[in-house]
Amino acid sequence: MVDARVDNVSRAVEALIALGGDETLERGGLGVVRLAELTGGDKGQLSRLLVTLADYGLVERDPETKTYRLGWQLFALATRGGDQRLLGLAKPLLEDLVERLGERASLSVLRGTEVLTVFSQPAPRSVQTVGWVGRTVPAYCTSSGRALLFDYSHDDLVALFGTRPFPVAGPHSPRDVTALHRHIVASRSRGFAVVVEEFEQGLVAAGAPVRDFRGRVCAAVNVSAPKFRLGGARRLAEVGRVIKDVAGELSALLGEPPTTAPQLHGDTPS
Repeated sequence: MVDARVDNVSRAVEALIALGGDETLERGGLGVVRLAELTGGDKGQLSRLLVTLADYGLVERDPETKTYRLGWQLFALATRGGDQRLLGLAKPLLEDLVERLGERASLSVLRGTEVLTVFSQPAPRSVQTVGWVGRTVPAYCTSSGRALLFDYSHDDLVALFGTRPFPVAGPHSPRDVTALHRHIVASRSRGFAVVVEEFEQGLVAAGAPVRDFRGRVCAAVNVSAPKFRLGGARRLAEVGRVIKDVAGELSALLGEPPTTAPQLHGDTPS
């Protein structure tokens, strides 16, 4: 005899999987009758399970159509799980990157107009850049920010930053969205971003985007160092290519489709 509690858990899981399917996305939600057809469950039992799932925020019910879709709490849990997987996969790659380049390497994510560092691997040097784990920096003047904005069109950047001039950071930081967009298009064409004294004087960095299983940029790998050690154009480009390869390896581990192409809105290299 099947334990009723186990059976209820199975029905709940089947309902969540069905609500995560293409049909739910196309229709904007599924009703109890259709969910029962997809899961093979009893409509009355399924309805009670959905009410419980809704109480916990795992599903939500449209008050007008009475259909169900996945809820905010489930997305919050998925995001946390994704972050943990991202960190777990990135750590050994960044450790190897630091060993190869001898400079601090970091993993960052985009939070609005700023970049949040979620992991940083220090280098075995007495003089090196500061670790920024848990802290944010502007996206417009950093290599990690530029990598995270790889797929943004000019209109996307205006929607994110507005049209006001940027505050002056380093001596070479972009002054507005149009200048930032030119930098992003150039970075996109080579697969990595470089900044020279844009965030602060004497600091250079290179970064590349990490993509998830949907092909979307979900993080950035970057290396930063004092200009006197990494400031030559040829050396910085070499570092950028190495970072691009590491970011690509991490993307592959996250399930990035092999033929990912950014969804742009009429952008052309300039």
